Amino acid sequence: MPSVKQFQVTFDCADPERVARFWCEVLGYVVPQPPEEFATWDAYNESLPAEERGAAFACQDPTGVGPRLYFQRVPEGKIVKNRVHLDVRAGTGLVGDERLAVLEAEAARLIALGATHVLTQLADEENESCITLQDVEGNEFCID
Repeated sequence: MPSVKQFQVTFDCADPERVARFWCEVLGYVVPQPPEEFATWDAYNESLPAEERGAAFACQDPTGVGPRLYFQRVPEGKIVKNRVHLDVRAGTGLVGDERLAVLEAEAARLIALGATHVLTQLADEENESCITLQDVEGNEFCID
């Protein structure tokens, strides 16, 4: 039996397009092309029943290597900490002050896009530095 090699990460949210466009900027992802019969996503949305407009949006790695991210509107808001979160690997291979400087610069870029700073964990004897942020709807993610 072959193993699955591709997957997507699905986010529940209130405003799928807003959250998807935030993650496009974070990861360098792109919005996929709309279905063939539509020139734009707005045109596609207009073809849907009113209650389905804006109910979902996606973004994808332009190289096709990373997972597709799918955002779906749900009626309830976020209540507790995420059980799954993304780690944005900005400091891979770096240590100490050099790593922290890269993480802080990336955090500043993402905060300018609408992220919120939650916690900066400084390196100790066991772990390197890591910064926890929230996306535009309060979903936690780490920059490490």
